[in-house]
Amino acid sequence: MSDPLMLQETREAPQVIRRLLEQNQSRVEQLWQVIQERQPLFAVTIARGSSDHASLYLKYAIELTLGIPVASFAPSVSSVYKRTLNLQRGLVIAISQSGASPDVVESVRSAREGGAITLAITNNVDSPLAKTAEFLLPMQAGPERAVAATKSFVASAAAFLHLLAEGDADLKEALHALPEVQEQALHLEDTLRLTADRYRYASSMVILARGPHFGIAHESALKLKETTGIHAEAYSTAEFSHGPTRIIEQGFPILAYQTRDVTHPLNEQAYQDLEARGADLLTIGASSDLKRATQIITPASAHPLLDPLVNILPFYLFSGHVALARNLNPDNPPHLKKVTLTV
Repeated sequence: MSDPLMLQETREAPQVIRRLLEQNQSRVEQLWQVIQERQPLFAVTIARGSSDHASLYLKYAIELTLGIPVASFAPSVSSVYKRTLNLQRGLVIAISQSGASPDVVESVRSAREGGAITLAITNNVDSPLAKTAEFLLPMQAGPERAVAATKSFVASAAAFLHLLAEGDADLKEALHALPEVQEQALHLEDTLRLTADRYRYASSMVILARGPHFGIAHESALKLKETTGIHAEAYSTAEFSHGPTRIIEQGFPILAYQTRDVTHPLNEQAYQDLEARGADLLTIGASSDLKRATQIITPASAHPLLDPLVNILPFYLFSGHVALARNLNPDNPPHLKKVTLTV
């Protein structure tokens, strides 16, 4: 019996990145020149689902590199409420694997009329979204048949990082080395399969992260819900120490991303506090001083912004294997379909 498509497509991610970096270069150079000339003062993202989680990751990437604020656009403002916002001097980034959802397309049309630079990141270059935006960066992911997005999520984030790397030599060098690091992370699959078996009876889980990993935490929570039926919720490590920490009791499962950037010691203290309170911690990323946690230590990328795109791959494998341990098919989640068209 062959592996689920979700696992197969997760393993394709490194090759997708290689293809994207090669085939999108001329588009990236053109768009970077436009950004240099028009000097946007802010950025706005338009997306839903996994694409919105990629947008949250890119919020940190843009703010940390370009130094301009990033906001999330509510598609219904344009599609339902019929309001056109003044987005002059703005960069609008719409992300959609299919490029077909009417609300995202209408929002981009409205943003373009409002004076923004509009960019579509999609896997379908013939889609309505691709034709509506002023600029296009294809995901180059190839057909994605699994309901749960995996390689297209990674590709959507990498496509915009490719653009940012035009102005950052260190990021560009690290981005071209990323596929090799991702392949090393995929070698953790046997360990992840064994780890997943521990969670076959879990009913809920909290996912914690900080900084660029925060969008990865939201994507992780969605994937657990989609593929395993586990009720998972994502929180900032900092925010969780407020009201939500009330839910922690002995043995409560927490998946925590541990970073290699300046947030590492902040995460470390928070995770140690949770462990002392009896939480059952699983960490993905950098090593930790936690005593009882299960640690999936991943290879480091050459740039802190890229570690999330390494660490999401072991998580996808973990989620797929949790589903299998629960005798579920991650490719056939109830009530879901590959393309959701919202207004």
